[in-house]
Amino acid sequence: MNGRLSVLAAAWVVARRDFTAILFSRSFFFFLLGPLFPVLIAVLAGSLGSRVDASQERPVLGIAMSVADADALERTRAGLAPVLDEELPELLVIRRLAKGGSYDPGEALALRKVRTAAILSGSLEKPVLTGPGGLIEAWRGPVSMLAAQARSGAEIAYPAVALKPVARSSATERKGRFATAQGAQTLLFLLTMMLAGMVLSNLVEEKGNKIIEVLAAAVPMDAVFLGKLFAMLGISLVGIATWAATLGLLWLGGGISPERLPDPAVGWPLLIALGVVYFAMAYLLLGSVFLAIGSMATTVREVQTLSMPVTMAQLMVFFFASFAMTQPGSAVEIAAVLVPFSSPFAMLARAAQEPALLPHVLAIGWQMLWVALLVRGGARLFRSRVMKSGPAGKTRRRSRWSLRRP
Repeated sequence: MNGRLSVLAAAWVVARRDFTAILFSRSFFFFLLGPLFPVLIAVLAGSLGSRVDASQERPVLGIAMSVADADALERTRAGLAPVLDEELPELLVIRRLAKGGSYDPGEALALRKVRTAAILSGSLEKPVLTGPGGLIEAWRGPVSMLAAQARSGAEIAYPAVALKPVARSSATERKGRFATAQGAQTLLFLLTMMLAGMVLSNLVEEKGNKIIEVLAAAVPMDAVFLGKLFAMLGISLVGIATWAATLGLLWLGGGISPERLPDPAVGWPLLIALGVVYFAMAYLLLGSVFLAIGSMATTVREVQTLSMPVTMAQLMVFFFASFAMTQPGSAVEIAAVLVPFSSPFAMLARAAQEPALLPHVLAIGWQMLWVALLVRGGARLFRSRVMKSGPAGKTRRRSRWSLRRP
């Protein structure tokens, strides 16, 4: 009677062994603290950027016109301020010209004689803006309106506009769903790339101390690969759950209401559930490739050399899925769904934009098929390159050669 375990039972044993060993190790605590430092740096950078933006002065438009024109512009600006204050430039009279007087705005700006961003000269009938190209292009419309209003001299009574806000419209709903899809795709990609490398490092470490060969002698190689994949997936899910709970507490503690977020097409609970499933699929697909790479590598340097093309290819896959998200229903999106490595990203974006659920069932089955194929291929590659490269193989080749000698 053969006492060897089945593939699934052996995979469960390997997964439980790896999961327990990593979960209760010291390195797992530092693994949980890893994302804290990028988040802390991002928060500090955002706070510093907001302080820099707040400290910047609002650009001022200098006025170099006749006394009557300058006074008329100031009065018009003050009258329009309650309605269009943010849209109109701040005015500062730098020179009131006497009749027949002249002023060179270009020279004043070049020699930095004034502290204004641009200078308005000429007359109300023919105003001239002098300053940086982008700024004066943005100010051309407001200045034209100010000059026309000041020239007419008549005060216009602007009616008060009553505001009736609504929760959403079709345009804002589409825009919100697109933003949700984009954010979900980016988060899925970052988590996959950050966590899938653990599979590679774990396999190379066990190859170095010969543990992997002991496991391969005791259980089928397919079970070893499956067990390691699902153990690393379980560790990654524990880490993600810890980070999500911490961020959720900080988010709710900051007074941010979840109702402000745009609703995805399938709803938030189902989108989160699909996000977990598609993360698992993306992790298993990429992890199976990393296991195959680990079977060919013997040192950390070889791992880095072999994994770099895979990382770049995964980045291109993410860009492909992001582009397909902007072309719903097109051949590009269908191709992104059929390609196994881009399928989780494309389908998660589809869940945020389309309410249909049957395509997700088919896509998950398609991705599971590719996981099985890649695990089987990686296991065969490991057996062919590692398990036949020991001293016994060399002795066998030497003995065959010796028999052919006369």
